[in-house]
Amino acid sequence: MNTPVMATTQGSKASQWQIDPAHSAAHFSVRHLMISNVRGEFTKIGGSALINPADPAKSTVEVTIEAASLNTRESQRDEHLRSADFFDVTNHPTITFRSKRVEVHGPDNFRLTGDLAIRGVTKEVTFDVEGPTASVKDPWGNIRAGVSASAKINRKDFGLVWNALTEAGGVVVGDEVKITVEAELIQQAPVA
Repeated sequence: MNTPVMATTQGSKASQWQIDPAHSAAHFSVRHLMISNVRGEFTKIGGSALINPADPAKSTVEVTIEAASLNTRESQRDEHLRSADFFDVTNHPTITFRSKRVEVHGPDNFRLTGDLAIRGVTKEVTFDVEGPTASVKDPWGNIRAGVSASAKINRKDFGLVWNALTEAGGVVVGDEVKITVEAELIQQAPVA
């Protein structure tokens, strides 16, 4: 998920940032047939971060992903993943993350812990965050920065339990899912 942009803000005042949905995505990877990884992404992602560079622990992050925006480049698989067997997007249209803790692990490394909600199940998950990048001013005068966050979850913890056995006794879908979020943030305003 996105993270506090500690080193990139101007000065030490807290500021509000928005995820730029046109330049951000949440990617996932899961084992298929126990022999290869299938990758996909959610293309509709949004959210905000209150960044406090002087006291990173006071920073907060909220992210919302449209579950139906999932894309694995295979339409039948995508429809199955949107169905009640997996994400059940009709009844659970969004995936959300709300931070609870930010821990600094170096000048460009943070651990962001919060509540991840998928398919109506909420579990605490910790993301390892790389960055932030140095902030830049885009051609339209906006201040931007980027982060990359990653975590591993067990899909069954979130009610994504569908599976099938192979002829050899293996399973079609692995339990561990690797998540990577690439987020470009736009600074909104300093907080008084």
